[in-house]
Amino acid sequence: MRSSKNKNVEKPEPFYRPSVPKQKTSAEIVNEARNALRTLKTQRPFTPREDQRKLFGSASSRTPDNRPPSTFSVHASSFESGDSRPVSGTRLSPLDHKPKLLSSPIKDEDSSISFPKPPLDPVEVRKVSSARARLCRTVSQGYLLPDKILPPDENKELMNAEEPAFLSDLSRRTNRSSLAELSPRSSFKDDGIPLVYNEHNKAEEQHFLKGVVATSPLQFRSGSDQTENSDRPSSYPSSNNWNKSESKAGSENDSRINETEEEENYWNVKILPIMHELENEDNIEKLCLACTNLHQALEEGGMFRKRFKGRSVLLKTLYKLVDIGSDPLGLKLAKIILSLKVSGKNLLNVCKLVFKISRNEKNDSLIQTDGLLGSLLEILRFEDLQINHEAFLYCMGAIKFISGNAVLLNALVNNGVVEIIVQLMKQINIIKENDTRFSNLDHLLVQLTATLRNLIDLPHSRCQVLCNGALSELWVLLEQHMNDKDICTNIVRIFSKLSSYNDCCATLAEYSRCYVLFLALLNKHQKKQDLVVRVVFILGNLTAKNNQAREQFFKEKGSADTLISVFQTYSELDLNAKKEKHEGEQNKGKEKHPSEGEDVLIKLIRVLANLSIHPSVGVALAANHHIVALLVTVLEYKSIDDCEELVINATATINNLSYYKVRNSVIEDKKLHIAELLLKLLMSNNMDGILEAVRVFGNLSQYFEICDFIIQRKVYKFLIALLDAKHPDVCFSACGVLLNLTVDKTKRSILKEEGGIKKLVDCLKDFGPTDWQLACLVCKTLWNYSENITSAASCFEEEDTNTLLVLLASFLDEELALNYNFDSNLRDYHKLCWETEFKPVAQKLLNRIQSHHSFLQPITSSSF
Repeated sequence: MRSSKNKNVEKPEPFYRPSVPKQKTSAEIVNEARNALRTLKTQRPFTPREDQRKLFGSASSRTPDNRPPSTFSVHASSFESGDSRPVSGTRLSPLDHKPKLLSSPIKDEDSSISFPKPPLDPVEVRKVSSARARLCRTVSQGYLLPDKILPPDENKELMNAEEPAFLSDLSRRTNRSSLAELSPRSSFKDDGIPLVYNEHNKAEEQHFLKGVVATSPLQFRSGSDQTENSDRPSSYPSSNNWNKSESKAGSENDSRINETEEEENYWNVKILPIMHELENEDNIEKLCLACTNLHQALEEGGMFRKRFKGRSVLLKTLYKLVDIGSDPLGLKLAKIILSLKVSGKNLLNVCKLVFKISRNEKNDSLIQTDGLLGSLLEILRFEDLQINHEAFLYCMGAIKFISGNAVLLNALVNNGVVEIIVQLMKQINIIKENDTRFSNLDHLLVQLTATLRNLIDLPHSRCQVLCNGALSELWVLLEQHMNDKDICTNIVRIFSKLSSYNDCCATLAEYSRCYVLFLALLNKHQKKQDLVVRVVFILGNLTAKNNQAREQFFKEKGSADTLISVFQTYSELDLNAKKEKHEGEQNKGKEKHPSEGEDVLIKLIRVLANLSIHPSVGVALAANHHIVALLVTVLEYKSIDDCEELVINATATINNLSYYKVRNSVIEDKKLHIAELLLKLLMSNNMDGILEAVRVFGNLSQYFEICDFIIQRKVYKFLIALLDAKHPDVCFSACGVLLNLTVDKTKRSILKEEGGIKKLVDCLKDFGPTDWQLACLVCKTLWNYSENITSAASCFEEEDTNTLLVLLASFLDEELALNYNFDSNLRDYHKLCWETEFKPVAQKLLNRIQSHHSFLQPITSSSF
């Protein structure tokens, strides 16, 4: 405020005091509480819900050609019958001898090919190489030897057959003697079926089968029964197939299967009847019940983690039931198959089956009832990630879908899913970009991060994320997969949610490279709106309450240039969108949500407003031509009816920057143009917009040119009218502009127009006891107005004079002034405001009025 001629009057001060490089006084602290410079709030970016559950959403940057499918079919033929054992993880011991290759069935029994000399016949070369390849592959994966070695044509024919073929008796004897040297358990397949087949011994085996069937009280139906029921799939296991497996298993004395008589009886009494029911039943509900009983029986018999002779045929039966295509039945089957610890392709297919079923939200209740969550989480916890990365992908995809259900989400958290995800991230983060396995895990990471995004909606899961080191792993993932838009988008969605909570926001800010990474994302993926809008939202939250964060971010190399670049990109996008909308006037209805360009600008401008609170950063921003020009451009082409939040944020940021009166301030250079733009807001029907415009005038009215503008354009009349508002902030801002106008003696008379003095007195009466800052501002305005007072009558109406004397005297009585029903938490604050702000000015004003009203008796608090 400019100086007064009255020597007894303290130097007037402007409405908003400029910042000074000294320790803040109590009064300055109180002024800051009035939000002379203010941070801005905004809503978290809106994320529309996907219409369908998909492995990759509609916003994914992945094309259908370079991503796994979300839609597929799973049939019995998808499964492999050879996988019928629990994964033990145990490797075979090294061999002490040189293994012999399997002899050809057409050669003499005693003849053999010396290892490693290859056979001369090309057909034999193919047979040996095929055997070696299958042998190596099987041993490396923990599986047993293949059924037999055949030429390609015969081998293909065998692969298409439903029931296993068997070699000649001669071949079985010669091959068994050779294979037995490789492994003590290699003469049988997983389910106890011999690796070789003796076609000539078939009659003998069938004779043995008859004995087994005759002695067993529980039998499967005969082949003729299956033929009669044409509705059942032809691939269902027949009694011959089942009993052949059992008889051959018993005749070969497999060293890995040593079932006791008690276990065998349990199988015959508990399991076989249910198997028989599964084979014969056509009703879905009864099949589901049978599966439930089967799971319970297997669990009670301890067979889930144990080898038993019927395991392979049991799995084949379950696989064939998949063809029925029932979701409730599919979940029952998946639970049993997963409990049997299948691996390889079968593990992948059962995960696909669960994924396919979980795509339908209606199945969430079934998943909750069947208790499948534990089995899915066990896959992620115990299986080998590198070997089963595709199975992990569909398993995690199913968990992602499930986590969209509030009840199942709680169940996942209670079952330790956060800890499992953190361990998975640690495993993946070890793999570097030049590793061939790196790209295989990108699709899995999309599902993993999307799942974690759902999990942090729960308070206790957020706590687990903070405590289990998930944030540090996410930072590593973000840095290593910076080129993958989907992974980056999911991670910033996680950070976006977390940054809305104070404790989580503080933890995010502790990471030293967070601003570097966020700036890198903005530069690399500047046109990916859903990523950009969340990054700037996070930056707005980080800089909202932490002055150190404001300084640290602004000091990062290229921070201002990056913000300007993003600002320009989305300003052009929004301006083009407005032109297109203007061409179709019939579509001029208000949108429920801001457009994509508007949403980015809203949150980006909020970052600038928050940064400007830091003194040095604010000065730098006020002197930046590009930033100020972009803010002014928003006010030029955008009305408050188009997008209220955007216009208000831009105006509030200009208000913060106008606080700094520096030599190279761009705001000062453009002040008259800005004042013209603010008139549009003052004329609107939006009170929030009006308030922001008046606040900017409060700072700009410290310049003579703006004061002249206010008088010439009759803006002061509008300000006086705002004193009637019942909102203290509106009165406070309007009174601030009038205070700066009354610094100029030639402009003080405006208060007499429109009943200005009376309205100021009414403001003092209405808001004084609850807002000492506003009361102080009214007293300062009246003090400026009455500087050259010669008599009370020349300045105030008699009614106004008497009211002022009564109010000031009572407000200066500390006991009366502070004896209002203030909130106990705000009592100290109000006392500080009264002592530092109101009391000094009010006492001077009271003395001045009393000195020019000597004919009146001074009114004291006792007479009030």
